[in-house]
Amino acid sequence: MISHISGTVKSISDQSIVVDLHGLGLQVSVAQEAVFQIGSPVQLHAYMHWNQENGPSLFGFTSELEKAVFLMIIDCSGIGPKIGLAALGSLGAERFIEVIQSGDERGLSKVNGIGPKKAEQMMVHLKHKVVKLLEKGIKVTGSAQITHWQNIQEVLESLNYSRPEISATMRHLRESEVDAALPFDNLMRKALSFLAKNK
Repeated sequence: MISHISGTVKSISDQSIVVDLHGLGLQVSVAQEAVFQIGSPVQLHAYMHWNQENGPSLFGFTSELEKAVFLMIIDCSGIGPKIGLAALGSLGAERFIEVIQSGDERGLSKVNGIGPKKAEQMMVHLKHKVVKLLEKGIKVTGSAQITHWQNIQEVLESLNYSRPEISATMRHLRESEVDAALPFDNLMRKALSFLAKNK
């Protein structure tokens, strides 16, 4: 199993780069090809995916977090590597985690290949996996803000609010550009105020 790739970027195409390893060129699928430059050294976390029709494909990730999120995504029923890359390319690893923790089904459904129904299924499947990922200590910039969103959602669940009510509340907080770095009590008051007005 290939765990990492180190070499020089030989060429760049749509969501793909060729990495030169001492004369051997490896085609590697990536989420955002724009972050690479031809001729520059590159170190990638790697994952090899096997498809019965097309054989092996290599996927490269710029961080341990990006790879972990990709593997979580493709573990969902009916989700393959193509959608996994689309999600990372559209949202990025950290934003994807925030989307799952905050219950932002609308944001997830905007990813190419993920509609509203699939987004709802992925939310259910990934919620606890994301919690476990954060517990492993993988470095996530803004993890405190992500934890705030998670805590708000858990409190609302404990108060027996429904999934649609919680999703609408979390969406309202984000679209109102509420700062996730605010103290938890302030965020909770804003959430409860929104729910009270929409009863």
